[in-house]
Amino acid sequence: MSNYDSMRRREIPEPLKTYEISDDTETVGRKAILILEDDAAFASQLKESLEMRGYAVTVVANGADGLKKIMAADFGIILCDMVMPNFPGDMFYAAVERVRPPLCKRFIFMTGHQGEQKIEEFIRRIGGLMLWKPFQMQILFDAIEAMNN
Repeated sequence: MSNYDSMRRREIPEPLKTYEISDDTETVGRKAILILEDDAAFASQLKESLEMRGYAVTVVANGADGLKKIMAADFGIILCDMVMPNFPGDMFYAAVERVRPPLCKRFIFMTGHQGEQKIEEFIRRIGGLMLWKPFQMQILFDAIEAMNN
């Protein structure tokens, strides 16, 4: 091999690596759930139950962290506590409405504050789905299934 051949071989660029991306992003997104819940024990229980059903679950304790997550990834369901310090569920919903409006139809809200007028008015206004704490996990699974259909 001459010096010319050796130099020429080094100049040939490596082939570009290609990565296959699934065309089925809808299914992937439907299996991803974002939980906004400031009660760590309850959030952990939800996460464990949902993961046992095959969902990929991300948990955050507040709306600010939730916004960061929805800007970085797609979620089929957003399970959102209505009462969280500094950034309650209705404020989080309004922020999502501004930055990623299609996600607004994927919310399931939860609260233990049944009968609180402000929360009930908000849910009525947006036509949202509310789970009243404490709820049975089967009720959550049924709500998720209904939203995915």
